[in-house]
Amino acid sequence: MISFSCNRNESSSEDNLSYVKEIRDWRTKRIASLKNRNGWLSLAGLFWLQEGENSFGSDQSNNIIFPADKAPHFIGWFVLKDEQICVKIRPDVKVLYEGKPVQERLLESDENGKPTILSLRSLNWYIIKRGEKFAVRLKDSEHPRIKQFAGIDSYPINPAWRIKAYFKPFEKPKRIRMTTVIGTIAELTSPGVLVFKVHGKTYRLDAIAESDDDQFWIVFSDQTNGFTTYGGGRFLYVDKPGADNATIIDFNKAYNPPCVFSEFASCPLPHSKNRLLIKITAGEKNYEYESH
Repeated sequence: MISFSCNRNESSSEDNLSYVKEIRDWRTKRIASLKNRNGWLSLAGLFWLQEGENSFGSDQSNNIIFPADKAPHFIGWFVLKDEQICVKIRPDVKVLYEGKPVQERLLESDENGKPTILSLRSLNWYIIKRGEKFAVRLKDSEHPRIKQFAGIDSYPINPAWRIKAYFKPFEKPKRIRMTTVIGTIAELTSPGVLVFKVHGKTYRLDAIAESDDDQFWIVFSDQTNGFTTYGGGRFLYVDKPGADNATIIDFNKAYNPPCVFSEFASCPLPHSKNRLLIKITAGEKNYEYESH
């Protein structure tokens, strides 16, 4: 058992039992969110749009090809023009938006967090924007990966990886450019840096958050990546600090990015300042899925 006594007070066995239960409950909720009919395991496709008409359906002649056993041969068209996207549905196909049939509609992307979601049988899809490019993200609530999923291996729960940190805000929030697994650039807002110690050595992580967010989001890598954990790093949420600028980084809640579970995700990769030169032996380990 690792002990980072410089970072935490000695706690009672009762406190430790309570903490172990907290992490187990967190892991249970995490698994449930992945197995949700619209969770990351349901990803079934990612299709980049070209300017103009993009036909879609299960027939191989379409520009965008949906699964043959899930969709009609010809569903309709996505029309991209001047960064606006309209969908046109064939009269004989029943595509729904909020439970009502759609024939033609302008589509909002996920850029503002509220994309227009269309559905057909077990499929649903919406528009995502990555950099200056738009794509159709397809999900299947009956995807085989949901049924096959048996959980994620994790490191043993260790309270020593629950570490006190101090938040140092920047004079003004800065924009961080992060490369994604699909080669695009994500620009995210960082209000400051979290500073913490392990074995007496100081480490820093740039936090990501907008002013109205309740938590910081951390994208980080460490020296377990590519061995016991995913090579592209892991994610973590941290509560915003109180008046004393102190908070807790709980690495037992470090979790895999969506791209661990599907080739159709578009995860950001840790930028240079968030690559920790230490092994974080806590949180989720790597997960390997079967291709379909």
